[in-house]
Amino acid sequence: MNNILMEVSAAAGASANNFPLSFTLVYVVGFIAAVTLGSIAWYNSKRPPGWEDKERPDVVPKVDK
Repeated sequence: MNNILMEVSAAAGASANNFPLSFTLVYVVGFIAAVTLGSIAWYNSKRPPGWEDKERPDVVPKVDK
């Protein structure tokens, strides 16, 4: 029984050392993805040059701000 508890605590201690790095990587990758996808969405929300005063096609739903 003691061997099992020692192995579990050793495994928990080993994974605890990697927690801050993996946690940080998740946040960094998530931030980069959010900025990238947000930038793409913002850029695509603009109307093309020459179409600013045109009406939307019927197939495009109207979204209230």
